[in-house]
Order: sequence, then structure tokens, then C-alpha cells
Amino acid sequence: MDFELTDEQRQIRTTLAEFAENEIKPHAAKWDKEESFPRHVVEKIGELGFLGVAFPEKYGGGGADTLSQVIVVEGLARYDAGVALACAAHMSLSSGHIAMFAAEEHRAHYLPDMIAAKKLGGWCLTEPSSGSDAAAMKTRAVRSGDNFTINGAKMFITNGGVADVYVVMTITDSASGRSGVSAFIVDRGTRGLSNGRRIEKLGLRSSDTAEVIFENVTVPARNLIGELGAGYRQTLAVLEGGRIGIAGWAAGIARGAMEDAAAYAKQRRQVGQAIADFQAIQWMIADMATRIEASWVLTCRAAALRDAGKPFAREASMAKLYASETAMWSTIKAVQIHGGYGYVTDFPVERYMRDAKLAEIGEGTSEVQRMIIAKSILRDGYLPP
Repeated sequence: MDFELTDEQRQIRTTLAEFAENEIKPHAAKWDKEESFPRHVVEKIGELGFLGVAFPEKYGGGGADTLSQVIVVEGLARYDAGVALACAAHMSLSSGHIAMFAAEEHRAHYLPDMIAAKKLGGWCLTEPSSGSDAAAMKTRAVRSGDNFTINGAKMFITNGGVADVYVVMTITDSASGRSGVSAFIVDRGTRGLSNGRRIEKLGLRSSDTAEVIFENVTVPARNLIGELGAGYRQTLAVLEGGRIGIAGWAAGIARGAMEDAAAYAKQRRQVGQAIADFQAIQWMIADMATRIEASWVLTCRAAALRDAGKPFAREASMAKLYASETAMWSTIKAVQIHGGYGYVTDFPVERYMRDAKLAEIGEGTSEVQRMIIAKSILRDGYLPP
């Protein structure tokens, strides 16, 4: 399998890096400190076409492959994981759900503005009392004539307080378990839709995370995405694809930590020489680079399988699991290489470490990924790639 980037993919990476160096890097620490979401930057990312690289051209997208979208997320995460997460959730989850499963009238109506970042998306699955177990949700949608009325609350929603378009998972048939889950499109401004508190977080503080509350929110029945009761299957498919993006996101954080640690080690001197000359530092950098490279190969393989129309759930979980734990490990080592300076906000590595932790939690915890991988092997066996 050839993992060499195409000329187009290299151009995406180069252009994005130039943008991030100028528009994100100088401001990331301030956004983190102030917990401010830089919507204007996300809008610029959309204007440059990065949010639509993998979407069909007829909606304003670039018509590229999954890996091209991963390159965007990875490249943003290298500089600010919060901004990258906002874009990843917008692309992979909300826009992606509509692109994969909504009726053509909804694709044509929503996707052009979402690809251009004129409208931001939020994907509403998690609730105060349910996370990975989507069937345990309590949000209900009850039909009345040509409408559905939604009641409930969603928690930890990325872009939850700033989104213009929400994809909302609900229970439409409580007696049918997972087969009773349905997804709806809900526009901001719909009566009864509101936000609870904006959630303060350990990291990713430039990403907006909020509660989304539904109090007798009435939407037309045509806002149902796909068939009634298909929401759980849709959710699994969306998450499988999203995990490839999160693997790239985690790899971007790890790369940022490694590059900053290597640069610091070359200029920081002790007993008359750069600490980069010390074997202990070199081994940490070597291990970081190796784990990042392995994360990228796993991510590329999952992306290639998806684009080839082959099963990729196990490979996506492997990529997400390994890359997320690599991000956590690498950022800890980056802080260690910086010594005391790694523990203060003068350098970005402490922010990388705080940001990286969510990679082991969001879109299915590391424990959930291990369950998926193990069940797949026990069911289907294991054949080397």
C-alpha cells in the first residue's frame, strides 16, 4: 500500500501550514487563556476550502479523499487542537452525517453553507447520563401529524453554543432499543432550542463546548435524516469515519509536541552543551517520532480502506486508539524535555498535554476502542495487512 502523498495533498498540507503559522500560532495561547472560540478563524478556514476538501464538488467541496480531510485536521491540531476539534466535529460529524444520510434536498440546502463555514454544525449525541451507549439516551422525539416534538438535553457538544445547524439523535420508539433511535436536523433559532452552560474544560479551551437543550422543539417530519429508527446505525457509521479524523487530530498534537521539544532541546544548554546531545533526550525524541509515524500509517490504512469501500471499523479504532495514546505519551515527554519551563504557560507544551487527554476520551474512549478491536478479532479472526 502506497502512503506517499499526492501533489494535491502536499499542497493542502503546505498551504494549511502557512495559514496556521500566521493566523493560529500567534494567538493560540491567548484563546486558551481566555477560553475564546475564534469563529472568524474557522470562517477563514472555510473560505479557503479546507472544510470541504472531501465533500462532493456539486456542494462546493473539493471532491478529494478521506486522507485529504485528515491532513487538514492534523495540520490544524499541530498548532491549536481546539480549533482543529471544532473543524473536525463540523466536517466529520454534523456535515458528514448530512452528506451520508440526509435527503438530497437537505444536502443541497445545508452543505454549501456548511462547507464554506457560513453555518457551523453541531452533532448532538452525548447526554448527561449517556455517552458511548447511544441507546441509553433520554431525548425523545414524538410525532404529531407532519411534525416531531423534541424534548431532552445534550451534554459536551462541540460547537454546541455556536452552531447554526444541529444533527440531533433522539428516541422515537422507546420499546425498540437501538432500533428506536432517529436523527433530525434542527436549526438554531427554532423555538425551544437553547444552550445551557458553556462547559469549562481542562484543555481544548479554544473549542466551544456546551449543553444543548430541547424544550418542546417542533421540527417538520421532513427534517428526519433517513428512515425512522435508522439513527443508531447512522451514528455508528459516522463515528467510524470520525475516528479516522480524530486519529489524525491526535497525531497532529503529538507532532507539535515533538517538534517543539526538539527545537527547545537544541537551544537549551546545560553543562556547556545543548541538551539535545544527551542520550536521554534523544531517546525520548526517537520514541516520539516512531510512535507518531506508526500512528500516521495506521490512520492512512484506515482512510484507504474507507475510500476503497471496504470494512474499516477495526482499523479506524486501531488508529484512534494508538494515535490518542501516542498524543498523551508524547506531550508528557515534551513537558519533561522542557523541564520546569514545560510546566508553565510560557511554552505551549503544557497546553498540548492538556489538549491531548481528550483524544483518549472523545468519540469512544480507549477502552471502547479496545472492545471494538477485540470483538472484531474474536469474531472474524486476524489476518495481517
